[in-house]
Amino acid sequence: MFVHRIWAVVVLLLLPGEGWTEDLTEPQARSEVLSSPVALRPRSRWAYLLRLEATALALIPKQGTEEGEGFVQLEPMVVLDGGETFGLNLGAPVRLRLWGGGKGDPLVRKEDWDTLSDWGQLIRLLNLGSDASPVSLWAGSLDSYSLLSGHLVRRYSNRGNPDDHPAGAVLTGSVGPLYTEAFVSDVLGARLAGAEVEVDVQHVLSGRPEEPGRYTLALSAVHDWARAGGAARPVTLAHVDGTAVVGVRRGQDSGFEAEVFAGWGGRPGDGGAWGAVAGVGADAVSPTLDLQARLEVRRQQGGFRQGYFGPDYELARFRVAGNSGVPLAEDAFPKGYSAFGEVIVAWDAVYLGDLVQRHLRCSVSAEAFTWGRVDADMRLTAQLFRRNVEVAFRGLAVGMRQPGARYLTSGEVRWRFLGGKLFALGQGGTLLYPEAEGGLRPGAFASVGMGVDNVR
Repeated sequence: MFVHRIWAVVVLLLLPGEGWTEDLTEPQARSEVLSSPVALRPRSRWAYLLRLEATALALIPKQGTEEGEGFVQLEPMVVLDGGETFGLNLGAPVRLRLWGGGKGDPLVRKEDWDTLSDWGQLIRLLNLGSDASPVSLWAGSLDSYSLLSGHLVRRYSNRGNPDDHPAGAVLTGSVGPLYTEAFVSDVLGARLAGAEVEVDVQHVLSGRPEEPGRYTLALSAVHDWARAGGAARPVTLAHVDGTAVVGVRRGQDSGFEAEVFAGWGGRPGDGGAWGAVAGVGADAVSPTLDLQARLEVRRQQGGFRQGYFGPDYELARFRVAGNSGVPLAEDAFPKGYSAFGEVIVAWDAVYLGDLVQRHLRCSVSAEAFTWGRVDADMRLTAQLFRRNVEVAFRGLAVGMRQPGARYLTSGEVRWRFLGGKLFALGQGGTLLYPEAEGGLRPGAFASVGMGVDNVR
C-alpha cells in the first residue's frame, strides 16, 4: 500500500515551517507540516538552507490569577540536504525572558531545557536512507505519527506537553517477505517504544510476487516505560492485523489501491481488556492529487481501545478528558462500539514530483462512540498568492458530547515579501500544561515576528 511512503522528509529537510509548531506546542511529525514556498526548479544532489526567526512570544495563563510571561524568541536553523538518502536539520527556539516569571528565574526559559530529553529538540530532522532502502532511519519531532496499521499508534504527537521537547526516531527495514517498523518517542528518555512486523503472505507461500504487499499479516506491540516526561503508569498493548488489497490500478504517474482489513488487540496479561476492528481503505495518487481514506468499525472493552496512543496521549497519560480525573492507564474506558474515519488530501495546481508541499493539505479524523463520546482531529495547511502566503490551522477535540471535554486549537500565518527571502509570521493558540498533582493547567500563547532565509 502507498501508506508505506514517508510523506514529509523532503519538506522537513528543505523548508520546515510547521502548522502546529514547537511554539504552538506541537504536534509535528513525519507528515503534517506547513512547508515554505519552493522554487520550481530541479534539485541538485546537495543543498543547504539557513534560517533565522525572531519573534515576541507571550505565554498567557487562563485562570487570570497568574501573571503571564513574555519572551524574545530566537530560532536559528541549519539544513543540509543530500538528496533522498541523507538529510540533517539542526536548530531550536531559545526564549529570552522579557517579563513575568518568578523571582530568580533565569534569562532563558528553564522549562524548555530542564531535562535531558529537552536537548532532543536540537535535532529537528535526521534522515538516513529512503523508502527504497533495505534499512532507513528517521529522527526528529513526531507529529501525527501512525505505526503502519495505526491500530495502536495513530496520529500520535510526542510534544503534546508544551514543556516537553523530545526527539523521536523511526527505524524501518525489509528482508524477504518481512517489513518492520520500530519507533521510540524519546531517544534520550524511556518513554513510548513500539514495533510492527508485517509478513507478505503471498511471498511466503509462492515466492516473491509481482505486486508485493497484496496480502499481509502483522503483529504490533507498544510499551510506555513511563520513566521520562513526568510520572505516569507503564502500559503495554498488542495488536494483530490482516490486510488484503482488493483493487489495484496503476499508471505512469498515478495509481489507486483499495483494501479491506480486520484485527484484534488487547493488553497482555489482562484478558478482559481487548478490542476488535474491521474496515476498508483507499489510496489514490496523481501528479497533482494525493488522497488517503479510511473507515473502520471498532469494538472495545476493559480499558482497551484502538488508537490508544493518539494525538491527545501525552496529556491523557496524566489526565484523561472527562470527569474521572485519572490517567489514561487507569481509566475504565466504557465497553461499546465506535466508528472511525480519516481522510488526508494533498492537492497542488502544478506537478511537483516527489515533493510534498502543496497548495492545499487537509487531514481530518473523527471517532464516534455508541455511548455518546466524539473525538476529532483536524489539520489544514494552504499556500496562497503564488505561495507567498502560508496559513495553517490545527484543532483537536477529545470527549465531545461528554462532561469535561478537551479542546486545543492553534493557527499560523506566514507572509513572504521582498523576493521571498524575508517573511513575517504570526502564531496563536491554546495550551494545556500538566502539573505535578496530575491536573492540566490551561493557557494560551501568541507571537509575532520576522524571519529570513535563503529558500528563494
